[in-house]
Amino acid sequence: MKRLTTTILGLVGALALPISGALAQTALKWAHVYETSEPFHTESVWAAEEIAKRTDGRYKIDVFPASQLGKESDINQGLTLGTVDIIISGSSFAAREFPPIGVTYFPFIFRDADHLLAYTKSDKYKELTAGYEEASGHHITATTYYGTRHTTSNKPIEKCADMQGLKIRVPDVPAYLAMPRACGANTTPIAFAEVYLALQQGTVEAQENPLTTIEAKKFYEVQKHIVLTGHIVDHLNTIVSQSRWSQLSDEDKKIFTEVMQEAAKRATDKIVAREKELVQGFKDKGLTVTEVDKSDFEKTVMEKVTFEEFGYRKEDWEAIKAVK
Repeated sequence: MKRLTTTILGLVGALALPISGALAQTALKWAHVYETSEPFHTESVWAAEEIAKRTDGRYKIDVFPASQLGKESDINQGLTLGTVDIIISGSSFAAREFPPIGVTYFPFIFRDADHLLAYTKSDKYKELTAGYEEASGHHITATTYYGTRHTTSNKPIEKCADMQGLKIRVPDVPAYLAMPRACGANTTPIAFAEVYLALQQGTVEAQENPLTTIEAKKFYEVQKHIVLTGHIVDHLNTIVSQSRWSQLSDEDKKIFTEVMQEAAKRATDKIVAREKELVQGFKDKGLTVTEVDKSDFEKTVMEKVTFEEFGYRKEDWEAIKAVK
């Protein structure tokens, strides 16, 4: 009888092991607004799987792309509400909580993607992301290159003055508006989904976006000129909610950070490579691709736009410009 009891207890104990293991797994939600084909999604999925591996399956992260959990404003709010644990979002949204971090969208602050990546390893990056964390409670683990914003138009543009009176669609983000307005353009904040039709119908004559977006949204079908203004080196932050970050052990925080930074680098490399291909690709489609003197545009912006009107600090701009 004693042997039978021991056997039964042993079986119960063996059955309990997988149950307790399953209970130890923590499920997380990772949300963004990008399509499943874009590197921001594919590398997020890679990161989710990699975190599961490196934590021995203690975390199961489901990635929700293409605004499945809401628009960018919704998922930012979701961090605070606890409906989402991790998001990918632009610094323009982070700047709503901590305005100084928005200086990274100021026109011509970054030279290129390499400059952006160098900044993410700088003391100024640590300072600005810490300021955002103090203001919002949420933690930025990584920053990904989104693409360099250029201008498309149905008229030639070679210098800032050529944009005088140009009807251009620009997102309703203060730093995005700075360059076109400084050059005298008439800016219009049309919903992104309606931009193609607006260009086709002549509601606006121009728009600005990274080359990868110009390709994905087929703006090249309704525009004749691609003007390499390179006015903003756009980027996205990977952010973990305050409630989730505070629950992670120091070891897990290190794993999350390392994996998310690796994913950001992988996505960045893919975007940089694709941008290089697209310049020639647009030429092959018969579009006019124009290199411009960026210093002409930058000079006008610096003369007509102040940092203070956006809540930015000139010393942050100077420190980032100086990063090598």
